[in-house]
Amino acid sequence: MKILIRLVLILFFVSCESGLERWKSYNQSAEISKNSSNENKKLQYKRIQSISSDKNDLISGYEKEINNFIETKYDKFASKILEKSIPEIQQSIINKEFNYYDLTLFYISRIYLIEFNKNTYLNSIISINRNALDEARVRDKTGNADIYSIFGIPILLKDNIGFEGLATTAGAHSLQNNYTRDAFIIESLKDKGAIILGKTNLSEWANYFCSGCPNGYTALGGQTLNPYGRMIIDTGGSSSGSGVATTSNLSSVSLGSETSGSILSPSSANSLVGMKPTIGNVSRSGIIPISSTLDTAGPMTKYIIDNIIVYNAINEYDNKDSYSKQNRDIQIKNVINFKPNEIKLGYYSNFYKNDNVYKNAIDFLRQKQIELIEIDAPKVNMAGFAKILDEDMRKDLKDYFLKYGNDDLSVSDIKSIIDYNNLDSIERSPYGQSIFKKIIRDTMPKDDFLKLKLRLMAEGNKFYDIPIDKHKLDAVLSINNYHAGYAAAAHNPALTVPMGLRENNEPVGLTFISKSNSEQKLYELGHYFESNFSGRVAPENSK
Repeated sequence: MKILIRLVLILFFVSCESGLERWKSYNQSAEISKNSSNENKKLQYKRIQSISSDKNDLISGYEKEINNFIETKYDKFASKILEKSIPEIQQSIINKEFNYYDLTLFYISRIYLIEFNKNTYLNSIISINRNALDEARVRDKTGNADIYSIFGIPILLKDNIGFEGLATTAGAHSLQNNYTRDAFIIESLKDKGAIILGKTNLSEWANYFCSGCPNGYTALGGQTLNPYGRMIIDTGGSSSGSGVATTSNLSSVSLGSETSGSILSPSSANSLVGMKPTIGNVSRSGIIPISSTLDTAGPMTKYIIDNIIVYNAINEYDNKDSYSKQNRDIQIKNVINFKPNEIKLGYYSNFYKNDNVYKNAIDFLRQKQIELIEIDAPKVNMAGFAKILDEDMRKDLKDYFLKYGNDDLSVSDIKSIIDYNNLDSIERSPYGQSIFKKIIRDTMPKDDFLKLKLRLMAEGNKFYDIPIDKHKLDAVLSINNYHAGYAAAAHNPALTVPMGLRENNEPVGLTFISKSNSEQKLYELGHYFESNFSGRVAPENSK
């Protein structure tokens, strides 16, 4: 790491008064040209660096603190923070090895080291909380003795989640000044002492904006890159920045959001644990929406125990969310002490035959004497799934602007956003706006829409209920976000856990899915797998 620091400080930047070096944009045409031949169209980039924002704004006001920390403390604390779980970090703080201020400044300094080096930058961060260090000082005065607590832990938020200290943008140029109040889940995090570190990049408008555009691109954040293969391996979407930043140890943990696969996909693609909760177990109030029928927020972390700590911190009843349910905290002791006696899991025959990473995971579980039943995916009718997103987003986004949007915004609905972007499409929407245009063009009568939602929920439930009920399964085992659409329609929870890397260094996740409100069981199963299989592999930038 000392060599990396010297390279950052000597080779790549131009000096500034604080002693810290500033970012300078560079000609990216060669990189874009090289990627134009990529077989994966989602990796054929039109732009990598954002032309709508200045990366130097990320560290504005923190330059002297970062420079001093890198020179005096960064290497000392790296081994105690990198790849450590929340309980390990909390124990180190209890032992007075470092404090919350040191922890927070470590992450801010690491953001600088990774994101301000043109050979390692990931475009994973859109903004940093200017009050984070002050808040960390307050936490140090208060103190904490619970290793399973979010207290004092820096957390990153996907930039569609409201936090009053920073603009909530969804990555969109039109929302660059959308300063709004805290989302309900952020109030919960702050009440429990968490430190909001900043906002992460994403797929613009949570990946429901343009067709065929890359995962992880936004006008304000540029193109998010995967540390397991920059410009080679997909980041997953839409919570791309949350996945990339967390696996790179730019924060302890992060929040993402999912409509269909947007937590599971980037978590799997970045060797992380990602929980997509049962709809209603985590509030959506104050989060820029796609679909009030299907949306949820959820934690993205390196380890199951961290995921549970974040989940318990945001799992509160919200009377402003019509789907909200009463608090259902995960019992950590039961997770840690879980024994897989009489557990029965279903695995998909086609995945087992065609995916060696999945096969290795299934064979491992079988060796642990867990009963595994080979199943085939039931045939169900999911036609019309995208219409739920279309109809909900048209209404829900307008409602969001009325309830939470900044009064000074120049947009108020999808039509006005399209018009705004058309004023400079090269900067604001280089991949087009085809999904937004479809939303305002193709409408559905309300009665037909209600029937569609009920039918798709029934079909999604059928997809899981048929094998689970027939074989009395505790859960089914999928890959990444492959079956996310069915879980979304059924409102079922899904937990992805790292299960290794493919030959091209691409991370893969084993995804546990079961019926609604089965988060406790999924965490128990996931923790058992994680504890015995060791599927997470940290990227090179975390070593």
